[in-house]
Amino acid sequence: MRDAQDANSASRGESAAAQPHPASDTGIPPWVAALLLWLAGNGLRLTILAVPPVIAMIRDDLRLSATEVGLLSSIPPAMFAIAALAGSLLVARLGVTVALVGGLVLVAVGSALRGLSPNYVVLLVTTIVMSAGVALMQPIMPTAVRQWLPKRIGLGTALYTNGLLVGEILAVLLTIPVVLPLVHGNWRLSLVVWSVPIAIIAIIVYAFAPRAPFAHAANAALPRKWLPDWHIGLVWRLGALFCCINAIYFSANAFMPIYLASQGRSDLIGGALLALNLGQLPASLLLLVVAGKLERRAWPYVASGLVSLISIGGIVWMVGPATIFWAALLGFSDAAALILGLTLPPLLCRPEDVARTSAGTFTLSYGGAVVLALLSGAAWDLSGTPALAFAPLAACAVAFAVITLKMWRSHELR
Repeated sequence: MRDAQDANSASRGESAAAQPHPASDTGIPPWVAALLLWLAGNGLRLTILAVPPVIAMIRDDLRLSATEVGLLSSIPPAMFAIAALAGSLLVARLGVTVALVGGLVLVAVGSALRGLSPNYVVLLVTTIVMSAGVALMQPIMPTAVRQWLPKRIGLGTALYTNGLLVGEILAVLLTIPVVLPLVHGNWRLSLVVWSVPIAIIAIIVYAFAPRAPFAHAANAALPRKWLPDWHIGLVWRLGALFCCINAIYFSANAFMPIYLASQGRSDLIGGALLALNLGQLPASLLLLVVAGKLERRAWPYVASGLVSLISIGGIVWMVGPATIFWAALLGFSDAAALILGLTLPPLLCRPEDVARTSAGTFTLSYGGAVVLALLSGAAWDLSGTPALAFAPLAACAVAFAVITLKMWRSHELR
């Protein structure tokens, strides 16, 4: 029965992908749509990455334990899994523009309230609010690409993902040298400051994104279905693919610093983390140019898995100056897979199914990434061998090829 359902799913995906993209009559010029996607992409990570530069100040001010710091840091990915389905519901009920603006407003309000938190409990609650806003936006963005840039899905995906990466980098680079001096070293006010750009982006999107008459026509075509169809194999294959991508990124950020410390090379931690995250930017810029040519191609995912596997091996076995290179290469390969993967829901699904398929994908992928991170930690603790923390990441890199082959056989990739 499952095979028959998968075949049906593949047939629907193939026929959806084979059809010409909808007409580009979105009511706004393509360059405006592109700018809106890039700005909204910034809202996906800007306020989340504003915390690491001031986490030591938060810990000292609120007298937090390491466990409490870990819980605070785990809220965003957990909420990405829990609240993603609500983003699909908002698209089905309100349409893309209103749903996206709602997510941005929730991010801005949650981030500002974090800065007003008098204690740890309130900080946790406001972080949940902010992270829920980001979680709502994630399944909305592929639908926005499909509706606002229907003829350039690869470009639109690369644009908002580039905005996401730029948001990560801006928060990390500017908080300590620029924002903290501006607010006299007050970590609370620094979080409030980072909420302001998100509020401005929400206003811009509300003012310029298409609503009437195009949005009314689009919304009329939207079904009231918002839950993913868990019987369709495509949802699970995309979830597995993104689980591997997210697990490699989040676990590398978590375990590389303590692995380097265990090897007596704490001096490499800052450079390696910066390289891992900055390495994503060249991939994003490159795919702005070539993403359209790589849509639904199988070989980039296999190549990404191979490069990721080699990079993980380099990080584990070549600790030293080369660590920076391997970290940057891992960031590049993982970001390339992420950007190309994000093009798949709008390419393989009917327009009305993009949001709910994306929501199912994010629910599975972030939930799986959290589990794999726990497995990495358990492998280290139980074996006493730090290198084994990277074994689940290596397995994810190998799994790229297996998942890609399955999607190729289902005619979802070619």
